[in-house]
Formats: sequence, structure tokens, C-alpha cells
Amino acid sequence: MGRNAAQDQNIVQRLINWRVSAAMEPHPPNETVLRLQQPLVDLLSRYYFRLEVDGWERVPDETCLVVGVHSGGALTMDAWSLVGAWHDHFEGTRHLHGTAHDVLMASPGLGDYFRAVGVIAANRKSVGAALADGRDVVVWPGGEVDAMRSWFKRDIATLGGRTGFVKQAIRSGVPILPVATVGGHDTVFVLNEGKWLANALDKLLGLKKTLRGSNLPIIAGFPFPLAVEILPAHVPLPAKIRTELLDPIEVDADPERVDDKAYVQKIYDQVEAEIQAGMDRLAAKRTLPIMG
Repeated sequence: MGRNAAQDQNIVQRLINWRVSAAMEPHPPNETVLRLQQPLVDLLSRYYFRLEVDGWERVPDETCLVVGVHSGGALTMDAWSLVGAWHDHFEGTRHLHGTAHDVLMASPGLGDYFRAVGVIAANRKSVGAALADGRDVVVWPGGEVDAMRSWFKRDIATLGGRTGFVKQAIRSGVPILPVATVGGHDTVFVLNEGKWLANALDKLLGLKKTLRGSNLPIIAGFPFPLAVEILPAHVPLPAKIRTELLDPIEVDADPERVDDKAYVQKIYDQVEAEIQAGMDRLAAKRTLPIMG
């Protein structure tokens, strides 16, 4: 008897779980890998994306949970440029752990590279362990909904209604550092978020739960004028990326606050509002898409 879609889904899920659990404990990045890639990172940041990052004076001295938005389909250059800028600014003395989807962390090769540069799985155990060890972590609560939102929504802060980051900050007793950014969405044009396509494929293959995604964006970019981006299907355009670190937001470290829905929602709304205000300021500086 042949396997059905549910059996195939279980096999994929078990593989993902095994790969992610193998790398659940966060470790400092491989300094050799960081040193070797730094010249390329600097070149891309300075001349290709013309990265501007302001607000370094607002970074608290204590460990913090950085919260932001990211865009650009499967390749979120605004996310990785922030991590690179952080490492460069603090000259490697203070590392910022990026976070990635379990599927990406489970991918052979790509997941191994992510771990080498300090990326951790975007889940409670990994993030909590890194913060407890005194290392900063950045999360993008909006996930794929944020990264793959339509180009016409590029200046809208999207955290997806996901309040887990607030609860994590409470549990870890660390402040939240909001980050606003614009420009990542101009590295590729997401014409349609592809929710209808994701739903159709889910009915056929039942993979939506496994892949934890509800979008399959239809993009226009290089080298394909039109493509469905299940995996990276474009080379990022040289759009100007502007980023601003905002004022930190202190949270109540009382563990009972985790179950206080009104308090959690209040902090969530504050973070989202601050990021939106920052994005509005940065977007006002833009003259033309890509050109910045």
C-alpha cells in the first residue's frame, strides 16, 4: 500500500524536528566564519544596499530582546544587514543572534551555515537559552506574513498579532528594543501574497502545518520576471535599506504577567506603534523605490 499525504507529512515533520532539536542549544557564532565573510558583508552593506543604521545610543547596556520587521520574500536582506551592522558596531564584543524558521534551521547546508553565524531557531527554548546566557536576540514576530507581504503594504509594520515575544521578554527579564526598517521590500516586488495558492497546495499535500506558512508569494524580480517563491527565486535588487533602533521598552519581570492578557497586549501594541512610527519617518526619506 502506498503512502498517503498524511504519512509523507509526518516524515517531513519528523525530519525537521530532528534537525532542529539537534541545534536547539544556542552557541556563540564561529568567529572564523564571521571573519571570512565580513569583507563581503561590508561590501554589500556599504555599496549595494547603502545601509544606514541610526539609534545606536539607544541600545541598552543590558541584554535585550530586539524586535523588528523584515521583508523581501525568502531573502530578507534588511534582517541580515541589521545583524551584520550590530556585529560591526560592537566589534564582535556583543553578538546579536538572528532567528530563523524551523524549516530553514533544519535544511542541510543552509541550516549548518546559519548556526555557524549564530542564527538560532525562532522558538521559546532557543531564544530563552540565549537571553539567559547574556546574549542579545532579534526576532521578527510577523514571520512569513511579514516577510512576504505585498509590496503595496511595504511600509506597514506587521507583527502578525503574535505576542510571544512580549511573554519571552517577561520570562527572561529583559527590555524590548524595537527596530524600524524600510527598503527591504524594494529588493524584490511581491505582487501577490499567494494565500490562495498556499491553501490550494495545502489541500493537495497537507504541508501548511509542517512548513508553518500561509503565504506563497508571487514575485517580480531578477532573474525571473514572474515566479512563485517557494524557495529563493530572485537575486535581491540593490535597494537602499534604512534602519533605526528605537527607544527600549521595559517590561514587568513578574512571571505572572505572562498570563495577564491585557498587559501583554498593551506592550505588544506599544511595540507595534513605535515600529510603525519609525517606519513612517524612514519612508518619508525615500524618493524612489530601489534608489532610496
